[in-house]
Amino acid sequence: MVTLNRIYTRAGDGGSTRLASGEKVSKASARVGAYGEVDELNAVLGLARLETAADDALDPMLARIQNDLFDLGADLATPARKEGAPEALRIVASQVERLEREIDALNAGLAPLTSFILPGGSRASAHLHHARTVCRRAERVAVALAAAESAGDHAQAIRYLNRLSDLLFVMARHSNARGQADVLWAPAATRA
Repeated sequence: MVTLNRIYTRAGDGGSTRLASGEKVSKASARVGAYGEVDELNAVLGLARLETAADDALDPMLARIQNDLFDLGADLATPARKEGAPEALRIVASQVERLEREIDALNAGLAPLTSFILPGGSRASAHLHHARTVCRRAERVAVALAAAESAGDHAQAIRYLNRLSDLLFVMARHSNARGQADVLWAPAATRA
């Protein structure tokens, strides 16, 4: 259980913060950047949920995903486990597999893709496409963190972000009348 009695502590005023392990690092570190991207993704999903609140298929998924993203942030905020340290909160394969099942279920009801899709259509779809792009950025930063530290500890977190961006794409199509109102790319349509 987390208890926050005081919101500001002044501890980070000098540009450093503490990781889940207690280790002090710069706020400019790759690790802080990675979980910061996940935090932004969670905020963007909060905006998307304002547009999906009436969708009985999407809104419960997005609510669960927002909770998962706190787990994922904790995963990225925790360096490799040291001898004698407590077990870290990590994303697990079953969370990734659930996303895959949801992608398959939603995608089964969509119109076939005949072109690349431009972000837009409905407000919900536009917000979900925005979330998809933020998710891809979070994935790139998490991959860079893992590469920089040669750490395999975040492999499931990276898989989760990869699948989540796919799910957000499918959710965006679902929000566009199950793909019927998708805005399609017209190659070279604007050439003079």
